[in-house]
Amino acid sequence: MKFKRTSAGFAAFLLAMPTLLVSAETQNTAEDNTVTGEGTFDKKTEVVYATLDAAGDQKDLYVVNNFTVSEFGEITDYGDYTNVQNLTDLTPIEQQEREITLNAQEEEFYYQGNLENRALPWNFDISYSLNGEAADAKSLIGQDGALTIQIDSSKNTEGEELFFNNYMIQITMTFDAERFKNIEAPDGTIATAGKNRQVTFTVLPEKEESYQVNADVTDLEMEAIQIAAVPSSMSIEAPDTAEVKQEMTSLSDATAEVNNGVGELQAGIAELNNGTANLYDGSAQFRDGISQLSQNAGGLIEGSSSIQDALNQMSESVGAGVGEVNTGEFSELPAAFRQIAGGLDEVGSGLTSLSGSYEQAYHALDQAIAAVPEHQISEADIAALYESGADEATVNKLVESYKSSLAVKETYRQTEEAFAAVPGALSESKGALAEMSSSLHTIADQLENGLAATNMDESLGQLQQGLATLAANFAEFHSGLASYTGGVSELAGSYGELHSGLGGLTGGTDELEDGAGALYSGTSELASATSELPDQLQEEIDAMLSEFDKSDFEPVSFVSDQNEGVESVQFVIKTDSLKKEDAEEAEEEAAEEKSFWDRLMDLFR
Repeated sequence: MKFKRTSAGFAAFLLAMPTLLVSAETQNTAEDNTVTGEGTFDKKTEVVYATLDAAGDQKDLYVVNNFTVSEFGEITDYGDYTNVQNLTDLTPIEQQEREITLNAQEEEFYYQGNLENRALPWNFDISYSLNGEAADAKSLIGQDGALTIQIDSSKNTEGEELFFNNYMIQITMTFDAERFKNIEAPDGTIATAGKNRQVTFTVLPEKEESYQVNADVTDLEMEAIQIAAVPSSMSIEAPDTAEVKQEMTSLSDATAEVNNGVGELQAGIAELNNGTANLYDGSAQFRDGISQLSQNAGGLIEGSSSIQDALNQMSESVGAGVGEVNTGEFSELPAAFRQIAGGLDEVGSGLTSLSGSYEQAYHALDQAIAAVPEHQISEADIAALYESGADEATVNKLVESYKSSLAVKETYRQTEEAFAAVPGALSESKGALAEMSSSLHTIADQLENGLAATNMDESLGQLQQGLATLAANFAEFHSGLASYTGGVSELAGSYGELHSGLGGLTGGTDELEDGAGALYSGTSELASATSELPDQLQEEIDAMLSEFDKSDFEPVSFVSDQNEGVESVQFVIKTDSLKKEDAEEAEEEAAEEKSFWDRLMDLFR
């Protein structure tokens, strides 16, 4: 039986021999048809493969070079390889130091070159902890507990900066869903892939990032962490910002309107402050005039009473002495009457002076009140001012002073008639005094004429009648003067409080003007800042797009700057997996690998 099996195997070998011979002949024919001379290629790509240990330290590094050949023949490439291997056919590749010469006889030609002491553009630091305690990756295999894995991606200063600045990295971690539960990745994306969970992180060009994964693990085993780096060459389309810019333009316009309103308000407050200052000065003059009049009121009343008493006494004396009067005693009366008339004239002069001071003070007061602005600001305008972001305390002062200024104008409007009546009353008083003074001068003249007349009784009768009429008229004048001076004294007392209030208002408007000035400066600055907000937004968007849009990136060779026609360079990086060692696999790896002849001879055993 064994012989039959051997014969059958040998027969099969013999039957296969022609095929092997034909294959060898075909190979020889292909070699005979090899095109010699210089070849050309349209483009070249490089795929850089790297392996890291579980902690992220670099181990092996090799590059698979691919040429898209346009003309068969010899092609020269460059690289500081420790060794090279043809991945397309059996044609040998010549290497002289950094110069690589290959004979490309296929449209797509591949060869591999191994590198040593060549740094990747990035550093990857991978750390592990179980139940809050740092641990070596290998020691975690088969363990249970709360697992934390942290990956720190940073720039490798020994690597090529061009790739760091223009390449996007994707880090993929695969977890067996039966072993890993409650997976959390705050900055990553978690997806389901069959029975596994995949966590993906993305690192943008020119960025250094730290990522963390947390999970509850049972009997820990873990696949290799996959890291891919490709050019971030997609063109980023600018977003449609028309609506946002329109809203910002509306905001800018509204801010400008608020600023204009605050400017008008500030000008009004300055006008108000000037008005209240003038009001205070005019009020001071009016207060001083009223006080002076009040202080002189006692003297006026006392002088008027003396005149009244003298008139009454003279009238009674003349009436009692008719027919028995010594005419020599009346020779002094004309002088006395003229003296009294002079006193009335002095009182009239005092009233004239007081009237002038009052007129001046009243005019100043009226102008100051008229200067207080009477802008009508709605509650909606006030609410908008509060919502504008202005200092609330300053706005409160503005609103309070605005309402106070309106109250002052309204109060003055209600009392204006009383203020305006004072000059008329003073004028009437001056007229009455002048009339009485004129009457006294007339009586004095008549008395002098009467004393010279021969009919003394008739003259004295006329004198007594004139004195009686004068005394009665003066009594009425004295009563009015007493009421008037009493009112002046009362007004002087109450006006002192009003003047003190005006002083407080003036101080408040000073502070208010300063606050309004500061508010206007703030809103002006805000308006200036927002006036260019739409353009600034576009500039920021353009800058951001420029930062992440790497569409103008021109690829270069990772291996040598002498290599030309490089269309793309990609990086495929993976770490060691964390797996339990299989005994059978270890046994098979330990076994000696058989040669082709040994396997062929096994067919006949």
